[in-house]
Amino acid sequence: MRLSTTMSLYIGRNFILSFMALFLIFMMLIFLFDIVELLRRAASEPKITFMMVLEMALLKLPYMGQETFPFAILFSGMVTFWRLTRNQELVITRAAGISAWQILLPVLALAFFLGVFKIMVFNPLASATLSRFDHLEAVLLKGQASLLAISTTGLWLRQANESGQSVVHSQQVLQQENEVELRNVVVFIYEGSDRFLKRIDAEYALLEDGFWHMREAWVYNPEQLPKFEKEYWLETDLTLHSIQDSFAPPETMSFWDLPGFISTLEAAGFSAVRHRLHWHTLLAAPLLMCAMILIAATFTLRHTRRGGTVFIIAGGVLTGFVLYFFSDVVFALGLSDSIPVTLAAWTPSGIATLLGLAMLLHLEDG
Repeated sequence: MRLSTTMSLYIGRNFILSFMALFLIFMMLIFLFDIVELLRRAASEPKITFMMVLEMALLKLPYMGQETFPFAILFSGMVTFWRLTRNQELVITRAAGISAWQILLPVLALAFFLGVFKIMVFNPLASATLSRFDHLEAVLLKGQASLLAISTTGLWLRQANESGQSVVHSQQVLQQENEVELRNVVVFIYEGSDRFLKRIDAEYALLEDGFWHMREAWVYNPEQLPKFEKEYWLETDLTLHSIQDSFAPPETMSFWDLPGFISTLEAAGFSAVRHRLHWHTLLAAPLLMCAMILIAATFTLRHTRRGGTVFIIAGGVLTGFVLYFFSDVVFALGLSDSIPVTLAAWTPSGIATLLGLAMLLHLEDG
């Protein structure tokens, strides 16, 4: 027997209402915790007002809400199926010849739609607000004049062209509006990808249109005496925008902008592993949302027959958190190039889906 449209709409409406309520609760809790944390960090900065803290918490909220999407899907699915079972609606529906797969269909379709909405609509909003939050955090809480920050080992850049590539290292970076000046610069120039050609040490290097303008430079060629150059020009295709973007975390990039940005990074010689991994993880989001529904159904569709409501719900919650930590582990493996990026991004969603399907098949047809 086919599940009626009325019943499908009823189940779908219950799921959407549960999702909206739980998602709102999660957002409110995250917002309160973020305000408390930001107030603690801003306690030593008298210039930071409460309205600034409130603005920063609001800017970070969409990104944190995006991270809670799978858990909101999982818990709302458990709530929906638990209500159907508790009110005996599920028992009556299945007694009429409706299978569990038909009952799951409207919820799975809505979960998939929410996953698409997350990556196509919610993610661009979250990335834009997170970028603004990072800027305010850098200026107000970290005391950075710009987002062009360097590590304790200095700034490392790699640039490539048809003749080869070069690695630029600097201990100090000065940025004023659209100008970038490096101090105590060391440049390693290679022919091709691995044949060392020469080294350049310079006191200053100013990024101009299409080249680095170096001053007080020493040029070291293998088996030759060092040569001093008052001025030296090194060709480059780097720009201030590309350098800043190379330091920008992929979370601040919109789903729509990531493919082109990845190509730009790789063409400029920067590593784009983290950005490519993030993009594939976003693509896998709809499948992950469906996996959350399958896991929720596995635990809540059967609790009337086997009892132990608290333990069943706890099992579903524990499974969700185990999947979350497993995703982090696989993500780290992909980030370190231990496994392919595509495999690292799709493995958690794929395994969760297969696990949910196997458990439901055992429950219904086994």
